[in-house]
Amino acid sequence: MLKNDPKTIRAWTFYDWANSAYSLTITSAVFPLYYAGITVKDGFDKVDKAYGIPADSLQSYALSAGFLIVALIAPILSGIADHRGNKLNYLKFFCYLGATSCAGLYFFEYDTLIVGLGLFMLACVGFSGSLIFYDAFLPEIAEPKDHDRVSARGYIMGYIGSVILLVVNLLMVQMPESFGLADDSEAARVSFLTVGIWWAAWAQIAFRKLPNIAPRENAAANALTSGYRELRKVWVQLRNTTRLKRFLSAFFMYNMGIQTVMYLAVSFATKEIKDKDAAGNTIAIGDDSLIISILLIQLVAAVGAFIFTHLSRQFGNLRALGIGVLVWVGICIAAYFTHWAHEFYILASCVGLVMGGCQALSRSTYSKFLPETSDHASYFSFYDVSFYLGTVLGTFAYGMVLQLTGDLRNTVIAIASFFIIGLVLLLRVPKDEVVHAQ
Repeated sequence: MLKNDPKTIRAWTFYDWANSAYSLTITSAVFPLYYAGITVKDGFDKVDKAYGIPADSLQSYALSAGFLIVALIAPILSGIADHRGNKLNYLKFFCYLGATSCAGLYFFEYDTLIVGLGLFMLACVGFSGSLIFYDAFLPEIAEPKDHDRVSARGYIMGYIGSVILLVVNLLMVQMPESFGLADDSEAARVSFLTVGIWWAAWAQIAFRKLPNIAPRENAAANALTSGYRELRKVWVQLRNTTRLKRFLSAFFMYNMGIQTVMYLAVSFATKEIKDKDAAGNTIAIGDDSLIISILLIQLVAAVGAFIFTHLSRQFGNLRALGIGVLVWVGICIAAYFTHWAHEFYILASCVGLVMGGCQALSRSTYSKFLPETSDHASYFSFYDVSFYLGTVLGTFAYGMVLQLTGDLRNTVIAIASFFIIGLVLLLRVPKDEVVHAQ
């Protein structure tokens, strides 16, 4: 197919616009607040009647299960998709799985806790699974010299699109009567429905333009066996390429820190960050302040993706990423000493700046480092499996440090260590590829 076609690239970025509504409304903003509202009583988690497990723990287990499912099935599915040339079909499947699950959360109440968390888990699977095949289109629609620009453009579209829908959702929650809704609880559930509709509807732009690549010879062979063969071939190639292998190791470590911050920053803030009311009394940071922080992160992240694209042009991808990871270390140090809401706003702005830049550059850097191959989905499955396993391990380490020390601020030290190790590994990535004899 013709690369650098403006219409194809524009269509590809619209999938970021479509699915990012999930990552903001479901993962970061409305769903966590709604979930706390139906599961917390008198400051304590309700305990599920069937399993005797605190509701907050059930939520984290559902999220971890979703990531683990994707990590386990992604390599096989991506190998099959490369072999049969049908990445687009898999992208559609996971998109519709995620969108339908989000829409189904409209029926989520405490009495249907397990069913609701099952949908929450499937939404995570749909979102994460679709990204594997979405990312794998990047080296097929753009030349390597344009990967940074196109990758950043996708993230920027995602940040802007998700903020637009979140603003509408927040207006619904704050003023439910203006939308003909009974209360903020119903408004939250309607917002989950809007995420599903937004995701599936806007994705149609990408689906109309992204192509299915022609299947390879012997595509009718056993699909599962073909997938394993593709994985074995990619694994052998990874073992014999110094630059790609070292970059994946560095990415695994620093992305572990990024994802832990993204998923647990709100939890940290609700317990550790204070504010003052109109009378000057010290209070816990409010939901409105947390939402402002989330919006701030998203808006600044779009700027960050743009800035880091220019840094990569001036200093190269590896140095630009090194700058970003070094800033993350500084953010962790600052977070340890942050206690007040106004300080947290500044910290959120810094997080957004490097979050957008590091995510966009990581995807494009990995794409640039790929050897000449048509196994893009198989290669990106390794990238995404590293992404998801890092998320599972990072959040697990967060909980383990908290359990062992009883001090939430000690988790910041653990997260900082992920970035420090990632930075050291990043410095060991050679500028040029070194291919060893097989």
